[in-house]
Amino acid sequence: MAATVAQQLTELTGTAPRVIAEPGAVRIETDVTDAALSRWTRLLAVLELGTEYGVSNTPDGQIAWLRIALRRQGPRP
Repeated sequence: MAATVAQQLTELTGTAPRVIAEPGAVRIETDVTDAALSRWTRLLAVLELGTEYGVSNTPDGQIAWLRIALRRQGPRP
């Protein structure tokens, strides 16, 4: 799923997102470009695919991010 989300973000923003492995999750960050702002509704739909998502302000602009929780492997209790 993370690869599909990253591809969609690339198409929406025109830049490759950053994919970061976290314990139990994958975080995907992308710069909020003018191209992304012109398709804000579509960008929001992609962000909503994550377990959680948001937009952070940085000194260089805004970053949209989402986190996808990974499923645990192994027997169920």
